[in-house]
Amino acid sequence: MPRSTWTAGRRGALLGASAAVVCATLTACGDTGGDSYAAVGPPRPSATAARPTGSVTLVPLDAPTPSSAAGKSPDGEGTSASTPAAPSPTGAKSGRSSAHSPSPTSTAASTTAPSTPAALSWGAPARKATAHRWCEDVTLAFRNSGGTAVRSGTVTFGTHIIGALGIDWATIESTEQLPVPIATHGHTDKTWTVCVDAWRVPLGMHIETRDVSVEWQ
Repeated sequence: MPRSTWTAGRRGALLGASAAVVCATLTACGDTGGDSYAAVGPPRPSATAARPTGSVTLVPLDAPTPSSAAGKSPDGEGTSASTPAAPSPTGAKSGRSSAHSPSPTSTAASTTAPSTPAALSWGAPARKATAHRWCEDVTLAFRNSGGTAVRSGTVTFGTHIIGALGIDWATIESTEQLPVPIATHGHTDKTWTVCVDAWRVPLGMHIETRDVSVEWQ
């Protein structure tokens, strides 16, 4: 036999023996008591769920308490089934009032305007001669335009002593009481006899009461 032919036949015998060994090994590993097969690739998960092989004892659960409304789902697991509270009717109001809500009160607004003080005015003095050259009658007209009546006050007169040639020799002051009360928006007239000392007005001289000042409350 030529050498080249022997080498090829030996190589084929070795390959056939190796394939038989591999096949026998795979058949032995995959034997499960039934038909033998060789598994190729990674194992696939079984679609059938595992079931217990031993005996199973069922133990009844305690009855649910009234305070917890529990039910059971179809698969046997407990689920919470609390009953929701019924909503209050729309627009319903509670009869209980809040402690922080003050009760409505009505306050009568005062319609009385604050009063204004007295405002007294007067005109120029009206003079009239008397039987004595050192005296004369002086009349004043008063008007109160304020919001309060005049309750008290005084009038001060300034009487000038005039000489025969019209020279103003002196001014003498005298004080009299106001004719009170003078009502709000009221008016009144008053006449006083104003005199100076007789010796201050010798024969040929006379007096003129020109100045008036008033104080009031």
